[in-house]
Amino acid sequence: MIRCNRSLLAAAVLTLLCLPGMSQIARAQDDASQVQPTLYQRLGGLMPISVVVSDFIDALVPDPMLNANPAIDEARQQVPAAYLKYHVTALVCQVTAGPCQYHGRTMKESHSHLQITDSEWQRMVVIFTETLARHQVPERETAELLEIIESTRADIVMPMESGG
Repeated sequence: MIRCNRSLLAAAVLTLLCLPGMSQIARAQDDASQVQPTLYQRLGGLMPISVVVSDFIDALVPDPMLNANPAIDEARQQVPAAYLKYHVTALVCQVTAGPCQYHGRTMKESHSHLQITDSEWQRMVVIFTETLARHQVPERETAELLEIIESTRADIVMPMESGG
């Protein structure tokens, strides 16, 4: 009988010793299951991102309102759409926590000579939003993408000159 109690005692001690480790493992598994997918993952990865970017550039490049700006029109004629698609895809992939690395110029460097106005910026946002809607990008992801785009506005839109 004592032998049985010692076995039970040993089992109880082992259980108590293992519980803290087991609870840490369980917590780690709970934490891992609570990790939210990245925006890149929620968008479906590189393939859907590249399709949406391609359609966006296809709608953006010929837009008459944007091309009324002579600097934009000239840039459109000098920079192939395929080149824009490559860089914008890499940029979207990177900023949504995907594996890509954008190696292009900064937003300021690549847009300052275009003298983009607020109305031209707004037109680009409309085209982008329409493209996302055509591809049925969910509302949450659309809002996050628009927030990312908005964070670049100061580097892209020409500052308003104050009248004096």
